Amino acid sequence: MDLQLKDKVVLITGGAKGIGEAISRGCAREGAIPVFVDHDKEAGERLQSELQSAGGKSRFIFADILPAENCLAAVEQTLGEFGRLDVLVNNVGANDNVGLENGSPEKYVSSLRLNLFHYYNMAHYALPALKKAQGCILNTASKVAVTGQGGTSGYTSAKGAILSLTRDWAAELLSCGVRVNALVPAEVITPLYRQWVSTFPNPEEKLAYITSKIPLGRRMTQPAEIAAMVLFLISPQASHITGQHVFVDGGYTHLDRALT
Repeated sequence: MDLQLKDKVVLITGGAKGIGEAISRGCAREGAIPVFVDHDKEAGERLQSELQSAGGKSRFIFADILPAENCLAAVEQTLGEFGRLDVLVNNVGANDNVGLENGSPEKYVSSLRLNLFHYYNMAHYALPALKKAQGCILNTASKVAVTGQGGTSGYTSAKGAILSLTRDWAAELLSCGVRVNALVPAEVITPLYRQWVSTFPNPEEKLAYITSKIPLGRRMTQPAEIAAMVLFLISPQASHITGQHVFVDGGYTHLDRALT
């Protein structure tokens, strides 16, 4: 299937590692131009070098997107270099375990800042260019938005809000032809996930236990599998899909627990 992404400019937050890296690599393979924003300079420069060595166009923007002005700067830099913006992929976030009992009002606000506010900021500043291109927005959420997890009030609130914003933006932008969808992963084996697993006394045992609960194949979802769905959703092949929450999780969220 030709995804018709050649020369489309795709701005990806958190695009140098994990799911974001897989999306950046997938865009490059399809002939799109990934512009990936990340605060990990080493990872970003390494990915930029690899993509350029493979002959594709790409750009790494070293930035922390938590301040709103940095979101604006990333959009402006993208437009200044490429003259257009076709797709925004909001992807930055981390489960910081700010819960009801183990948190505080101040930590809760900080968690929302880490996981939510920049989604709005990036979309706000990118919108004029996206309207001009009749492009699209893809928001990365999480299964915790619909299942809960316990001890993660900030992260869960943010991901729930992202699902809600996806529907609201899709409705708001119907008249200008800008599509908005959300990708909902569950257990994805990324560097951040491995870091979390490593905090347990027996990391491999913990990982094996989690894996045993994933219905399809009893295995973790791979970042490339998330990226494959993202590439479809941001492509013209998905031209009549908007306001959707798309789960890529091997059945983890919705299938009967009796299966595992």
